[in-house]
Amino acid sequence: MKHFAIDQLQTVADIERETLPLSRNQRIERWAELLESIPDQRLATLQQTENLPPEARERIRVDRSPISVAFADPVLRAAGLQGDSYGEAKRFFQLTDYQLHRALCYCHFGGTVSAATAAHYVRKASSNTRRNLIAWLWDTIAE
Repeated sequence: MKHFAIDQLQTVADIERETLPLSRNQRIERWAELLESIPDQRLATLQQTENLPPEARERIRVDRSPISVAFADPVLRAAGLQGDSYGEAKRFFQLTDYQLHRALCYCHFGGTVSAATAAHYVRKASSNTRRNLIAWLWDTIAE
């Protein structure tokens, strides 16, 4: 049997990863649990998400953010999380701009937020299926 280094195998192997079917609530719950596992860690917030044009907002990312914690998880990556940008978090977790803004924006927490606080707002987003007028206006203006 011939042995190869992993980087050699990746150049010749045709590998397709199977995605795990997780519901929206399961994905959000997993993210919240990851954050709760490091409750005192300070994570970077996203700057001025509400003031960015939609295309710039979709691309924004920050190292060591709550979204980065989710992207570092192999289970969420296997379920289809493709990056740690705002837009990817919005798509993958099926959250609105209002929900992401409330959980991750600088204007609520300053430059950093504790992982426990971020987990609280991430989890709150999954249980908040009833949209209020403020959330509707926020999402309408954000587009």
